[in-house]
Amino acid sequence: MADQGTSPLEERLRAEVKEAQRQRDQVRLDTVRGALNAFHLEEVARTDEKNPHFRVPLTEQDRLNIIEKLVKQRDEAAQLYRKAGRTESAEKEEREGALLKAYLPAQMSDDELRAIVQDIIAREGNEFRKVMPVASRETKGRADGRRVQQIVRELTA
Repeated sequence: MADQGTSPLEERLRAEVKEAQRQRDQVRLDTVRGALNAFHLEEVARTDEKNPHFRVPLTEQDRLNIIEKLVKQRDEAAQLYRKAGRTESAEKEEREGALLKAYLPAQMSDDELRAIVQDIIAREGNEFRKVMPVASRETKGRADGRRVQQIVRELTA
């Protein structure tokens, strides 16, 4: 599946691979290559007719979603390693997660989130089941879902 030009994010990652190779930074190199590989795997998956996104090229938002998913996986793995007493492995996962987070848009502050949620409550009413899906959509990629849920619960209580 031919890509309609390369995305700015993918170009940044490819430049990062070259820089990591020059600096002999194996952790950064492996992490960035892993992200590029995840993009490739998603593109390959979209060549399958059974895939809901069959023949739909990856968008920049798709790439950001993949990076977000990789960060979340690193965070969960680090927590599991910490519980198991494997601090060295946990620290490696945390380093990789931090490297990947640098490619995501800046996260919203709690004050910004509260303002958005209050605006949604004014439009949709004070019911959690109505506010939460709208809040999730409006903050997607800019705030962690758990933080959004916590603030929605706090303001709709």
